[in-house]
Amino acid sequence: MASQHHDTGYKEVFSYPEFVQQLIEGFIPPEIAQIMDFSTLKNHSGNYITPLFEEKFEDVVWSVEVNWDGTTQQVYLYILLEFQSQVDQTMPIRLMHYVACFYDHLLKHKEIKLSQGLPPVLPIVLYNGSQRWSAKQDIYDMVQPEPPAFLRVYQPHLRYYLVDEGRYTDAELGLNPSPLSGMFSVENAGDSWESLQRAVDRIVAIIQADPNKERVDRVITRWIKRHLSRLGADVNLDQLNSLVEDKNMLAENLENLVKKERLQGEQIGVQRGRMEGRMEGESRLLRKMIEIKFGALPEWAELVLQSADSQLIDQWAESILTADSLEALLGKH
Repeated sequence: MASQHHDTGYKEVFSYPEFVQQLIEGFIPPEIAQIMDFSTLKNHSGNYITPLFEEKFEDVVWSVEVNWDGTTQQVYLYILLEFQSQVDQTMPIRLMHYVACFYDHLLKHKEIKLSQGLPPVLPIVLYNGSQRWSAKQDIYDMVQPEPPAFLRVYQPHLRYYLVDEGRYTDAELGLNPSPLSGMFSVENAGDSWESLQRAVDRIVAIIQADPNKERVDRVITRWIKRHLSRLGADVNLDQLNSLVEDKNMLAENLENLVKKERLQGEQIGVQRGRMEGRMEGESRLLRKMIEIKFGALPEWAELVLQSADSQLIDQWAESILTADSLEALLGKH
């Protein structure tokens, strides 16, 4: 599947441990986050993937120590940033390939010993597309029809955890006051400048309350500049160096875009109203001409006229003088 890839800026965002922690604590089942020692987060991002899949992708890999039943073990977080224009139904196959390549890398570079077993991997897919995610989340579910019981044990299993940004409502994101949830709000605003203005106001407030305000501000400012550029926002991005320090300048720019958006909407409404008024007038005139020539309109003709567009109305107005029956004029057979 060809990828509509662009530099989302998320790869840089997830090169910082606090954003990885926010992803796990805010969007992954709590029983998983509760056993993780986030002070042990270690970045392992690199090029592990063979060219089996041609599309470009963004991924980050971290390890973290988990503790359960008195046991401490290292778990690898494989985070795939899936920002394509369409849902990729082959995702389970891709993830199985990626995880296998990652294990192969660990073994070849002697980062693990096979005698000690393979470490657990938690595959996470972060998706921001407008379509809701519909791909299977376990490769086993792609095996159809389900094989008989004696074959099931031989089928592959690998499940990934999906974080579909668009599934979260503003209210749900509002309950999670982290910079990452603020970024999701900005993404979900789409190209509505009014919604974007509210989302930016929210994320600025979150940054101001963050203990690592300066670093978080720098990271998110770089991210939002990429985002605004992709949206084609008419904003002087060269002057935007800090969401916190330059919030008034950005707010003014977004407010101008909101006014422009509203004005365009009003103009479209006026144009649509004029077109509808013109079409209604033409329809009334045509009805009068038909009634003069053929008498009162039967019910079927009323329905045909009501559903007609301006092109048909113009066509009938030209043909009424030569038509010898109502059926011939309106095309009833």
